[in-house]
Amino acid sequence: MKYLYIGLGGAVGSILRFVFSKLFQDYFKASFFPIGTLLVNIIGAFLIGIIFEIYDQNFVISPELKLLLATGFCGGFTTFSTFSNETMIMFSEGDYFYASIYIVSSVFFSLLAVYLGKIFIKLIATSI
Repeated sequence: MKYLYIGLGGAVGSILRFVFSKLFQDYFKASFFPIGTLLVNIIGAFLIGIIFEIYDQNFVISPELKLLLATGFCGGFTTFSTFSNETMIMFSEGDYFYASIYIVSSVFFSLLAVYLGKIFIKLIATSI
């Protein structure tokens, strides 16, 4: 049953990653920079911070729902492989500056987003 939860979450996450990444990319009209993937990964990092903090705070979330949301949905929604490929494309095209900005901003803002997601839930937990 665990694999079904992960698979369902992953399917939904993958579809939404495609949709949101394209929407962001089109909205910002950034053909030279993969802003869609960057924003999706930051949002996914924020969501996984929320999910793990909810679980750690013993709120109403079962281990199965955690698998569906964190491993399945967030795993399907975020994408390290696309990030890596886009970075290699920028390097191969000589866009070292943008590739470097992409690497640093992806890591920094994704870590910050996880932290902010956890803080968000802690603030909610203390106000309940």
